[in-house]
Amino acid sequence: MLNLAAVHHIALICSDYETSKRFYTEILGLSILGEYFRAERNSYKLDLALNGQYIIELFSFPDPPKRPSRPEALGLRHLAFAVPDLDAAIAHLNENGVETEPVRVDAHTSKRFTFFADPDDLPLEFYEL
Repeated sequence: MLNLAAVHHIALICSDYETSKRFYTEILGLSILGEYFRAERNSYKLDLALNGQYIIELFSFPDPPKRPSRPEALGLRHLAFAVPDLDAAIAHLNENGVETEPVRVDAHTSKRFTFFADPDDLPLEFYEL
């Protein structure tokens, strides 16, 4: 049996590095572990942490192809963050110009959640603890 220890990180590619950097750090509140410019690729790599744990590797590449559709495209459907107070999290996003979908309730857990998008329209979720 394979012995997986944890999810190490999630890699995202953005179209506008500074806009996405601001979104993930200033709006979502992730902290920067490292920021690197890779001249040979004309690309930035930003390592981001949540509560000190490395979770997102944000890349910029010149002219990346668009995602075919959302959220039902083949591959990763969305990235979900756990929040203790969904209403406060939604208010924070809305105050920062980020639109959220209507709150839904998980039929299996009765927990509330909502979807929103990052600057590149990548689907994200807040799931209430």
